[in-house]
Amino acid sequence: MPRAGLDRATVIAAAAEVADKHGFGQLTMGLVADRLGVRTPSLYRHVGSLAELHQGVATLAVTELGDVLRDATQGYAGRDALAAAAHAWRSYLVGHPGRYAATIGAASEPGLDAAGARIIASLAAVLRGYRIDPTEQTHALRTLRSALHGFATLQAANGFQWEADTDESFEWLIDFLDRGLRRTASGPSRAGPGRRG
Repeated sequence: MPRAGLDRATVIAAAAEVADKHGFGQLTMGLVADRLGVRTPSLYRHVGSLAELHQGVATLAVTELGDVLRDATQGYAGRDALAAAAHAWRSYLVGHPGRYAATIGAASEPGLDAAGARIIASLAAVLRGYRIDPTEQTHALRTLRSALHGFATLQAANGFQWEADTDESFEWLIDFLDRGLRRTASGPSRAGPGRRG
């Protein structure tokens, strides 16, 4: 008999927790069933396959990251907005490495695409404070995303082995991005620190 209250959202949330604990590559229907206290066949009433489960975890992660970025950057501009986005991205990825890993290379589908568009919108809002030329916008977005993704992914994988403080290195990265974006600005920079009034 299936556990009362079990539905697709519950299964995907449990899968995300399993991915964070064991790694996305180790995510199986069996581990999710164990976590939920049900037999594996019960899961197929809610998700049709392991691939569908993976896609669900990816969509959940992109949705969560979009919410985190929106909330963190709201009301900020310039370097403050950049720093808020950077810290939010890093905190989310380090706290949820398994589910975040599901987002890399996930297949396009409406729910995932809509959630991803919200992430891009938040990053684009950060870049607006730097007056980036519209023809350079895509390059700036890719650079920002790559920098934040790369640093946080390395940290989550314990990839920084030197003695230098990781937090200090991250602030250095933010300053580096801020300087680069200011130099790329197409007009007088509005990227000074401070909340919007």
